[in-house]
Amino acid sequence: MKNALLVLLLSGVAIAADRPVPPPGVAPSDAEKSALDAGLKELNAAIEKIKDHDLAPDVLIFREAVRYALTYGEFFKPEDIGKARDLLRAGLERASQLRQGEAPWASATGLVVRGYRSRIDRSIQPYGLVVPADWTPKSSAKWRLDAWFHGRNETLSEVNFLAERMTRPGEFTPAGAIVLHLYGRYCNANKFAGEVDLFEALGAVRKHYRIDDDRLVMRGFSMGGAAAWHIGAHYAGRWAAVAPGAGFSETAEFLKVFQNEAVQPAWWEQKLWRMYDATEYALNFFNVPLVAYSGEIDRQKQAADIMERYLNAAGMRMTHIIGPQTPHRYHPQSKVEIDERLDAIARKGREAWPRSVKFTTYTLRYYRMKWVVVDALDRHWEKAVVEADTVDDRTVKASTKNVAALSFDFGAGGCDLAPAGKVAVVLDGQKIEAPAPMSDRSWRVHFRKESGQWKVVERPGLEGLAKRHGLQGPIDDAFLNTFLIVTPSGSGTGAAAGRIEAEMKRAITEWRRQFRGDAQVKKDTEVTDHDIETANLILWGDPATNKVMARIAAQLPVKWNGAEIAAGAQKFPAATHYPALIYPNPLNQRRYVVVNSGFTFREYDYLNNARQISKLPDWAVVDATVAADGRWPGKIAAAGFFGERWE
Repeated sequence: MKNALLVLLLSGVAIAADRPVPPPGVAPSDAEKSALDAGLKELNAAIEKIKDHDLAPDVLIFREAVRYALTYGEFFKPEDIGKARDLLRAGLERASQLRQGEAPWASATGLVVRGYRSRIDRSIQPYGLVVPADWTPKSSAKWRLDAWFHGRNETLSEVNFLAERMTRPGEFTPAGAIVLHLYGRYCNANKFAGEVDLFEALGAVRKHYRIDDDRLVMRGFSMGGAAAWHIGAHYAGRWAAVAPGAGFSETAEFLKVFQNEAVQPAWWEQKLWRMYDATEYALNFFNVPLVAYSGEIDRQKQAADIMERYLNAAGMRMTHIIGPQTPHRYHPQSKVEIDERLDAIARKGREAWPRSVKFTTYTLRYYRMKWVVVDALDRHWEKAVVEADTVDDRTVKASTKNVAALSFDFGAGGCDLAPAGKVAVVLDGQKIEAPAPMSDRSWRVHFRKESGQWKVVERPGLEGLAKRHGLQGPIDDAFLNTFLIVTPSGSGTGAAAGRIEAEMKRAITEWRRQFRGDAQVKKDTEVTDHDIETANLILWGDPATNKVMARIAAQLPVKWNGAEIAAGAQKFPAATHYPALIYPNPLNQRRYVVVNSGFTFREYDYLNNARQISKLPDWAVVDATVAADGRWPGKIAAAGFFGERWE
């Protein structure tokens, strides 16, 4: 498919793209393939003897890297084949050491590559470290950690990532800091599963190194700068500092500047930009120091310029270091200045429990800032704001917008309120009495708005079925946690059934290509109670062909019988249409079901990371008489969001 032409439609304009992502690889010779197959076989035999060891992922990264490249044709240059041979040798060496009860890489300094098993799809994901020379496993000190997000590289296979991380320290190696180089599941600007990769990799690092959670710094350049913008804005309360370089920080203006693209999204797409546009979350930089960088003549300076406008609108002034007459790279003197500023910030460290917090969000996917927790919204994808202050040792004052429930949550030792008597909480001008902090100086109290009045409640959020943290949609949200693709045991007929089958196969293939893991797949007849308890179920087919879907069809808000699909008052013929939706699983409302959809951005969106956003909302009806293309699975006949109670 090297010269395959994808003809894609955007706003009625035909757009051609002849660059598949990832690109086609070069085929190894028969002798090279035979040698790699033999090496994999030998490594597999060695792994069998250590596969249950806690450090097995540190060996499996080498096996998986070579397996993917060999199986899927992802040697992009002839020299990649030599890199694969080196990785097989490294894997065999580690397996042998582990079998003997040794793991010298776990106590090594300098460049170290390691891995973890992801909860999302049970895949082994790699990460790289730069460990300071004075670090030792016996050290009682807690170490600063700088997380680095890499730039766009469509040939960054696992083979190439590991080879680079074993030979190159990267752009910044600050003294006294461990540097974490994230793979981010390939080339997605650390969105979706790439976003989860940060937190899973951080968790893996914490198991092996003493990390100071108050000295975590987020850094990246180009695509990695985009990742730093969005990770910094959405999770501002977790970091000591954020330092994006270049990249993009939103979708609409960036595409106009870089693609000369007349952006005309569907109404639901425009709302879904509010998931990842850092501009919409600019207020959150009130809670974390920000040091932005741009080259003076780099077109990607646009990312920092537009963020500066939004920060100014929120009453903040942005530190923006500009490399003089510099294109798309760091200026040497700018690097010195950036490090000086970040070192000073990191020495002070994060203020975990500040007196004042400002927080904005559009979704319960992003719900916490320091000690402020938003538990329910009046309406998803509209701007929600909380501004809260501990006025004195007996008073907390907060104002809210578009918030239906919230909590104040200080950890042990974090709350300076008086530990006896009552606390006066003034919420949107309404005074409420709340209990005092606990004796360990933790304080957790929940509030809910009922009939326009706030009151203290026992449990966070809304009662009954409602959108809540990690259970709020849209469809793509199901792929940020453990998921299982459930295939139908029956077979359907007609245009809709044929399209569903094609989209199912595409979802499995494209998950591996774009998010670098083998999706877990079972037949409907094989799904267990444990699967229902632990996984989001991605159901394909219809109630007549998929037995799991048949069990829950009557409890879904989009109705589907043999002849007709009903989405509210709208009705569609089932022979030519099918629904795609996300909903709390009626068999286990702590998990999702998704009907007939994988992740929702497609081939056209692979070409520019700013377009890699959710393309479908909570539900849609697809007209299968219109051909699927690089933007859509067919014509979207209807689409929308469920309400706050999933109605």
